[in-house]
Amino acid sequence: MITLDPLGKLQAVRRSAVSRDWDEIKQWSDSVYMPYLVRPTGRALTPAASMYSAKIADITLTRFAYGVPVAIGEFAPESGNVLVLTTIRGGTRHSVANGRSEDVTSGGTFVVDCSRVDYLFEADPEHLQLNLTIPHQLLADLALRWWGSVPDDRLWRHKCVIGGKGSTWLALMEYVVRTLAEAPDRVADGRVGVNLQEMIAAQLLTDWTARAGTELGPPSALHAPGYVRRAVRYIDENARDLPTASEIALASGVSVRALSGAFRRYLDTTPRDYLREQRLQGVRRELLARRSSTVAEAAGAWGYVNLGMFAAAYRRRFGENPAQTVRRAQL
Repeated sequence: MITLDPLGKLQAVRRSAVSRDWDEIKQWSDSVYMPYLVRPTGRALTPAASMYSAKIADITLTRFAYGVPVAIGEFAPESGNVLVLTTIRGGTRHSVANGRSEDVTSGGTFVVDCSRVDYLFEADPEHLQLNLTIPHQLLADLALRWWGSVPDDRLWRHKCVIGGKGSTWLALMEYVVRTLAEAPDRVADGRVGVNLQEMIAAQLLTDWTARAGTELGPPSALHAPGYVRRAVRYIDENARDLPTASEIALASGVSVRALSGAFRRYLDTTPRDYLREQRLQGVRRELLARRSSTVAEAAGAWGYVNLGMFAAAYRRRFGENPAQTVRRAQL
């Protein structure tokens, strides 16, 4: 199990808070996870929540407890996030399917893609969680780069327990926490964080597919051809410069029509939508890392000229205005 004292060792992470106010807790949790509904499983219960969060590149790590028994559900699918919830202390019960549930105690981890399935879980009053919020697209992109294919809904719709005491996953979480406690800035905004992010995503995909009864890149899978991978890499490296569909197709070696069809088939998106996602994610990283002095500067760095249209797109994608992201980064 995780041997670190989660309270002591995570004191160094950014954006820490303690609260007994339900509204304040909701505002915090909606911003670091996604909008959802929570209710205490008892009458007139006052929370005693401890809330800590830190960034690992594009992944958000939190150490979180409500301090009272709760039931949580109705996670916002439009946020596009996968939740990976490791129980450090106490117990949690997670809905699976057809009325079934999984009980998780200390050292256990539950994974669910909230962009693909409904989700409900309950936590006892002693619960303490070490959670990861991971963009679905991040996992899909890494699967494509590493294994040459994007898993289908047999994986994304599968809710399950992974890891456990003595597991590679739990050992990785302990390593992540130790690294984060020692160098939070380098983990949030640096090569260390990018490397950790890839380790986390790769191990998660490996463990998750094993539990789902699927494989990463088996012969029967829908493999993305090399020209799709070249296009993805070209967009990732040149998103700031707003490459056109023709430029992306030229870099990948096929026609615009062929590339668009392949993106829909293998990635369930289009080159244009994939580029839009990378630009919005890029601005968000700028704002969270406080690299730019203003929202306009951050947006301009990623090719946005019309700030009104940018703000509307940002709000649709992340559920908050760019200025709200800036305020959270300053906490």
